Order: sequence, then C-alpha cells, then structure tokens
Amino acid sequence: MLSVHSFLHDARAQEKVRLSHSALETSNSVWFLAQDRGFYKKHGLDTDLLFIQSTTTSVSSLLAGDVHVANASGGAVASAVVAGADLVMVACYLNSLPYELVVNETIKSAEDLKGKNIGISRLGSASDVAARVLIRGLGLEPDKQVPIIQVGGSSERAAAFRVGRIAGFPSPPGIIHLTKGMPFRVLISTADFKPRFEFPYICATTTRNYLTRQRETVKKVIMAHIEAVHFVKTRKDESKKIMAKYARTTNEDYLEAAYTASAKLYDAVPLVTRAGTEVQIKEAASRKPGAQLRFEDMVDESIVRELEKSGFIDKVYKQ
Repeated sequence: MLSVHSFLHDARAQEKVRLSHSALETSNSVWFLAQDRGFYKKHGLDTDLLFIQSTTTSVSSLLAGDVHVANASGGAVASAVVAGADLVMVACYLNSLPYELVVNETIKSAEDLKGKNIGISRLGSASDVAARVLIRGLGLEPDKQVPIIQVGGSSERAAAFRVGRIAGFPSPPGIIHLTKGMPFRVLISTADFKPRFEFPYICATTTRNYLTRQRETVKKVIMAHIEAVHFVKTRKDESKKIMAKYARTTNEDYLEAAYTASAKLYDAVPLVTRAGTEVQIKEAASRKPGAQLRFEDMVDESIVRELEKSGFIDKVYKQ
C-alpha cells in the first residue's frame, strides 16, 4: 500500500523530469509550491520546473518533447487532441474557472461594453475561454459584439488596460489589486454563476506516449501535487508567503483574495470534471467539421483513482 512517506529522497535514485506551469498566479501554486516545499524530491523526482506563459504554448512544448508534464487547461487540450495531438489530462486540481471581467469604471452595463476591446493572453487559452464565458454571461456575443484581442499574461493585460488599449480583461481573483489605483469595476464574475461553472482549468497533462513509458514518474508528480494541495488548504500563512515569492508581490489584498479562491476551489481528489471537459470537447469539435472526440480520448484518470483506492489521499489529509 502506498504511504505518504514513500519515495523519500535518495540522491542516487532521483528521476529527472521537466515540468511546466503557465502562470505565476496562485491558481498555479500547486506546481511551484510542490517545488518550494520539496514534495517532488520527497517522491523521488529531480524536477526542472519551467514557467511557460499560456497553456497553448505549454501544449506545444509537450508535443515537442521539451516538457514531460505540464499544466494545461481543458480547452487547449481539446483543441489539440481534436487536431490529432497525442495528449491526455491525468489530473485536474482546479475544476472551475475563477475569473472576473474587469472593465473601465465608465462601463456600467453590458450595453456599454459593446464594441470595446477585451484583452486575453492567447486564443484558445484559459483567459480566452473565460472572456467568452463572461461575455456570454452578459448576454453578448464574443467577437461579433465584443472584440477579443491577444495581449499577454495578467500583468500585460493590466498594462494594456492602464494605457487604454483595452477596455477590460478577464482576471483571476485578486489581480486587480496589483493595478495601482486604476479606476475599474468588476462587471461579472464566474463566482456569480449558479451552479458552479465547470472547467478543467489547472490540470496535469502529458502525452499518451510518455504516460505509457513513464507511468510511475507521472504518478509521483501527481502525488507531489496532492500533497501541495493539502498544504495550501491547511497552511495558509506559509502558503501565502510562497505565493508572494513567485508572484513577486507583497500586496496583502491580492494575496488574501487569491489565496482564498485557490484554497476553496482546489480539489482534494483531482479527478477531471466530465461536464466541464465535454463542453470543451463540443467547442473544439465545432471548429473542425466531422471531428469526433470523447472524454476518454483526452482524459486518463487511472492514476488518481488508484491513489484514491490505495488510501494515499486519505493518509495525506489525516497528517
């Protein structure tokens, strides 16, 4: 039976693996917190953790073999798989999309937003999905009524907002506190959606080829992440310090809002949301006439189910 204390660090037995996460925001903290707290080493991994901005770029890095396991959202994975890519999500730690639509304070209604540019990182990214969901939530049509343009990560979006290049942008919780007094309002938030908006957001993704060849390595990555999620949920002050280091900010309003959202939304058992994934499958397939894609074509939950059945996750949460 697996033990929380198994795979202890042995320098001679460390397996090298290249990982990547796609943002320095707290939603991605499972990746860098596992590195900072030594959970990868604990489970026998010598990791090279890269920061690759945008999930669409992460997908390209996985397919090129530059990275072995990466954070990628369901929208990017579905688009890649429907185009023939050999990708599979093996665990999702955050199965919702915690975003709010931040706009200039002069925009007070959906009508005011018509014709105004909304900035995202890249087409097909989580911010792109969030923008479209939020705009539709206002009863408007993305692109047709509200133009969506590629700007870059959250800091680049905030900068573009500051100079008036865009009228708004989808933002993870708390990011707006880093905009240094810019006048704004939150027009709509996925937190307002009932029921919760299901979306495979923070997900460990690899190629089926790598999963077949290095299944134990992938399992160790997931085990480290499960411990990292537990740490976030149970060690608030220490978690916020690590988040502050990677986000390179001491802004307490941001850290509190961002930590609270992540700690609440992280799943203890990181299965992939079927409902949320099927929506992304439908979206991806609609862009490729005749394409057929099933949940099982882009998701393999066998490792998570094995860890749950073995009692590993229960043991982590009983520490």
